[in-house]
Amino acid sequence: MIIKPRTRGFICTTAHPVGCAKQVQHQIDYVSKQPTIDGPKNVLVIGASTGYGLASRVVAAFGAGANTIGVYRPSAATASRTASAGWYNSAAFEQAAEAAGLKSYSVTGDAFTDEIKAKTAKVIAEKLGKVDLIIYSVATARRTNPRTGETFNSTLKPIGQPYTNKTVNFHTGEISPVTLEPATEQEIADTVAVMGGEDWKLWLDTLEEAGVLADNAVTIAFSYIGSEITQPIYRDGTIGQAKDDLERTAHELDQRLNNIGGHAYVIVSKALVTQSSSAIPVVPLYMSALYKVMKEKGIHEGTIEQIYRLFSERLYGPSIVPVDEKGRIRIDDWEMREDVQEEVAKLWELMDTNNIFDLSDLSGYRKEFFQLFGFEIEGIDYEADIDPAVAVPHVE
Repeated sequence: MIIKPRTRGFICTTAHPVGCAKQVQHQIDYVSKQPTIDGPKNVLVIGASTGYGLASRVVAAFGAGANTIGVYRPSAATASRTASAGWYNSAAFEQAAEAAGLKSYSVTGDAFTDEIKAKTAKVIAEKLGKVDLIIYSVATARRTNPRTGETFNSTLKPIGQPYTNKTVNFHTGEISPVTLEPATEQEIADTVAVMGGEDWKLWLDTLEEAGVLADNAVTIAFSYIGSEITQPIYRDGTIGQAKDDLERTAHELDQRLNNIGGHAYVIVSKALVTQSSSAIPVVPLYMSALYKVMKEKGIHEGTIEQIYRLFSERLYGPSIVPVDEKGRIRIDDWEMREDVQEEVAKLWELMDTNNIFDLSDLSGYRKEFFQLFGFEIEGIDYEADIDPAVAVPHVE
């Protein structure tokens, strides 16, 4: 099969196995060149195949020498369709971990189900004994509650009143106005049910009941605050309500884990190109301006650099983990610098379709988007006829 990118809106429906493998190797190479982290030994990553989850698995394994278990949806290739980028990423990670003498296992299925939670706890007990770091990095638009059978769909909407701003088609560079109608109370509640902290808590319940939490175990989940530009659609919108619930859950879990000397944290990260962030109106345009400013100032980070800094300078660097007034770990500090936000705000007012490529790093944003799926990577022959079927070595 000759694999080319096929897009539908903010989704790429194909992925390139060689390109994905090279991207994973880039992350491994970056981490391997950094100072070793005195960190976790056995790590569970829920949502391990892309984005923060994948980068966390790479840093844990190749930065701290940890054994890992990754949970993610199965999506192998068929005769007419490529596998997902996450599947190819996971295959490449496990091959590299095996070569490095590290234990790595995959549990594939719907992370929201009781079945997958119980299966994962069993794999931990049999393969690793206990885990000392649990990373919750699940990003999806739909969830079925395993206890009630009720299915919820999340929405990306403001709350209280309509929100109008400008957004960009990052494929074409066309900037246009967008108006989003406010969410109903039901839509807010459903978004919290999908993207809030309930499932994170259910995971910890299962692991605790199975006796697979090590003493001093730490668990983390990811959040975002962002600038005034994205505030109405993000932190003040339906997603923000879900993130507030996530933070409440973190406080509850932290109190529980204190019994074994452990902690729970919400990580506030910077804006990064992920499959999830690409779906949010306004955000890709904001990120294109942000990337230009941060790159010019020499403080830009990609996902792997951000997660390495999280491990080395926050979670496992200092003797006391630094948190803000709400108990959150902040690694969005460079994005939220006053000088950065001032320059982004100036660019925001000036950007239009005619000058977008001059005033922003939309080209860089677009390239990073396609690289998520293994495309636009140097050294890859995209005209080559390759087998899309790739096996993940240790799927349980």
